[in-house]
Amino acid sequence: MNENNSMAYTPNDSMPSDSPQNYSVYTQDGAAQANAAQTDMAQNNAAQADTAQNNAAQTDTVQNNATQTDTAQDNAPDHAVSLQKPDTPDKPAQDTYPQDHSVQNIYPQNTPDHEQGSRAQNGTAPNDQVCTPNGNIQSSPGAAAVYSNLPLLQLNDLCKRYPGMGTYMSVFHMNLIIPRGRIIGLLGPNGCGKTTLIKMINGLLTPTSGTVLINGMEPCPATKKIISYLPERTYLDNSMKVSQMVSYFADFYEDFSPEKAYAMLGALGISSDARLKTLSKGTKEKVQLILVMSRQADLYILDEPIAGVDPAARDYILRTIITNYNPNSTIILSTHLISDIENVLDDVIFMKNGSLMLYTSVDSIRSQMGKSVDTYFREVYAC
Repeated sequence: MNENNSMAYTPNDSMPSDSPQNYSVYTQDGAAQANAAQTDMAQNNAAQADTAQNNAAQTDTVQNNATQTDTAQDNAPDHAVSLQKPDTPDKPAQDTYPQDHSVQNIYPQNTPDHEQGSRAQNGTAPNDQVCTPNGNIQSSPGAAAVYSNLPLLQLNDLCKRYPGMGTYMSVFHMNLIIPRGRIIGLLGPNGCGKTTLIKMINGLLTPTSGTVLINGMEPCPATKKIISYLPERTYLDNSMKVSQMVSYFADFYEDFSPEKAYAMLGALGISSDARLKTLSKGTKEKVQLILVMSRQADLYILDEPIAGVDPAARDYILRTIITNYNPNSTIILSTHLISDIENVLDDVIFMKNGSLMLYTSVDSIRSQMGKSVDTYFREVYAC
């Protein structure tokens, strides 16, 4: 019994309790208030449950949105444009050098559409000419006329990467059209890709990507018949005589002229009975150049033709190059001795790190820059 003479009860027990902490005084009004409190509590719990359900619904909505976003990304096309420039695997470690705008490229690089345009204009595709196993050309009727209208040499997005060089390419996306009847200097510092480019044109190296077209055909036995190639190194058999090499070239190439070869050998004082192993390095290079220039080819490619030749013989060799090739043919001449060959060049191609820097005429360099090709070359490639 409490001091106020009221009975104390626990909520779940009918027995009286003397604990002052757990008692409740039940009166009529107190019971009503307790019921009201319980009702409010139930409403609060219901509100909390609704809030929890709303939060759960929002969470589901966010998850659904995320799922829709992932689905949209999965369904996005592969060619979707990204705002961030990707690093392509074909790009070399160092980007291409910008072309020098002080001298205009009067022979602009061709685009991939150029080949299609030339085919449409000529009415016959270059692929209508194919190489047979014996090296002959099979072509459709009327292809002979198309043959003469095709570019002599065309490079389409040509690339070459050697194994073990990572992403660096020795020749980097070169597009070039070489016309007929020109003497062109292929110029650039060591390691810029000149020899790699020359070997791909001759079919000695396979491009990593892109194409080489000679008279509309990729390198094959038929194209080797119309290209006369002088490599940078001597390949002649030292055990043979000079006359034997002349006979060998005459048997191998239908367009070879022994009379022209012997005339040039006599002018340079080289005995036809001498064995190659008895000749000096410079004399061997003269013999090799004579053999190459004694052909009637469409395209002559000379890689360092006068590097080992004494200065006294260079003028004669250059005159030999000019006077002993078909005027309708083209000569691509790679050398570092620019001052010695500058007077015989019609056009120049500047290369750097495998890229085409400049393709223009010698006259445009002289008129626009007021300098010789040799002087301009030294300025462009100054270390």
